Amino acid sequence: MDIKNKVEELGYTLPECPKPLAAYVPATRFGDVIAVSGQLPSVNGDFSAYCGTVPSELSADKAVEAARICLLNNIAAAMTLLQHGETIKLVQMQGFVQSAADFHEQPAVLNGASELAVAILGENGKHARTAVGVAALPKNAAVEISCTFQVVPEEVKFAGSMNWIG
Repeated sequence: MDIKNKVEELGYTLPECPKPLAAYVPATRFGDVIAVSGQLPSVNGDFSAYCGTVPSELSADKAVEAARICLLNNIAAAMTLLQHGETIKLVQMQGFVQSAADFHEQPAVLNGASELAVAILGENGKHARTAVGVAALPKNAAVEISCTFQVVPEEVKFAGSMNWIG
């Protein structure tokens, strides 16, 4: 599975791995597990389009877009730790939405990321998830998502003879 091509086929761009905002690494790998630090909806380091409290300062629809960007940033961070012949399976997504006190649709916001994960990764995109409303997020971001991935071998394809290729 070529994740970058699938992302582009869906009309998105896989970003460079976002730089950390403080003293941590974007992702860490232990065995076949990659834990990605919380990713904000930054596009080339710019957060301004997806800031504020949902829905009073940023619409729920814009927050869904923000969640998709957070997922793409998670995938980009995870892919920096892959070796040749490996791909990722999304195991768990933890999502945080900066929410007004009377907003209770955090799962709908996170669906933007969950649905995109399945569109990109297929069966490997199905995952467990947490969707939480919070009073504030770093940089006033509307959404923050952290993912845990399992490293799996890329699909083995039959080449039409007794030779198997990856």
